[in-house]
Parts: sequence; C-alpha cells; structure tokens
Amino acid sequence: MISLEEIKNDPEVNCYVEMANCHLGAQGYTDHSYRHLDIVSKNAREILKRLDYPPSLAELAAIAGYLHDIGNVISRSNHGQSGALLAFSILKRLGMPCEDIALVMGAIGNHDEEEGQIVNLVTAALVLADKTDVHRSRVRNNDFARFDIHDRVNYAVVNSDLVINGDERLIALHLVIETAIVPVIEYFEIFLQRMLMCRRAAAFLSAHFSIVINNAKLL
Repeated sequence: MISLEEIKNDPEVNCYVEMANCHLGAQGYTDHSYRHLDIVSKNAREILKRLDYPPSLAELAAIAGYLHDIGNVISRSNHGQSGALLAFSILKRLGMPCEDIALVMGAIGNHDEEEGQIVNLVTAALVLADKTDVHRSRVRNNDFARFDIHDRVNYAVVNSDLVINGDERLIALHLVIETAIVPVIEYFEIFLQRMLMCRRAAAFLSAHFSIVINNAKLL
C-alpha cells in the first residue's frame, strides 16, 4: 500500500503544494502550506483510527488530507475537482490500486462546502479535518486594517483543538476566540456552511459533531 510518507517525499507533490499555496497567497487567501496539510492529514487519520475504522482507510484519509488542496495550483474555482484529477495521475504513477485511488479522488473532489457531498468514509474524515483547521497562524496578512472577514475570524482564534472521543463517537471542535476581535456570531456567519457539512460528515461516520467556543457548547 502507498504510504503518506511516499506522498510527502514525492517531488511532483511538493511542487504542486508549494505553487498552490503561492497562488492562493497572491489572491489574499489564508495559509494553505505544509502546516495546514500536515494538520488535516493527521486529523483525518486520527478520526478514522479512533472511531475504529480499518488502518488502511485511515492511511487513505491521511493521503487525501495531504493532497486535498493541490487543485489550487490550477485555480481556486473548482479546486476540489481539479485536485482529484491531479491526485489520480500521481497515485496511479506510484502504483496505488484503482479502488483506493477512487476513494481518495472522491474525497478530494467533494471536500469543498460549496458543492461537495459526503460520498465515502475518507471524504467524511477529510471534511472534518479540513473545515476544523481555523487558527490565528493561518492569517498571512500583516495589516490588521486590511483584514477581510476570513482574516478576522481566523485571527480571533487563539486556540483550536479537535477532540475525538471514540467511545462516545463524538468529534468536538474546541475554540478559544478573542471576542474583542470578532463576536462569536461572526464566526458562525462565515463558517456556518462548513460546520453544517462537518455535522453531515460526522453522521456518515455514525458520530456526532459539536462546537465548543470559550467553554460554551454551541452546536
């Protein structure tokens, strides 16, 4: 089976990751570099692992997490679909079985909240891991006066922790937000669609998703 380490050491993957993040930076988007990919990859694996799914599926989720944003090297628009096609050529070259490639492609192609659907277990894990990576360190803009709402919401989050309780089948996003920067309602204004997608993803895994902000359970 192809491992995450093989993906991370592949020169073509690294080229697309770096250029995709560069292209997003030129458009003013938050960080999508190795930091984001490592977090998403790790959490996608942990979600399936702690919910007692097969290790092979957990490894596919980790791979999908690492590759999910490479489509941004082409365009932000429909980057899930273009990323799935780029992943296909990479994974086929590396010798991954077509059944596994199909799972990873489905996950990458459906991870965006605008048009994505939860089509398999790998997709569910990827969505939960990706949409819960919100934190101050993702903001690239150094000029607070020029922050858009995405910058403000991410910058307001000073601590973010994804807690996975396998026994209770509970996936909880714990956030500490500086409400002087944004009120909690503004977080939901920008991220409501993402959080609802997380809830659907958790349900697909026979689990429950919740959000705890400043020690208050809000979902």
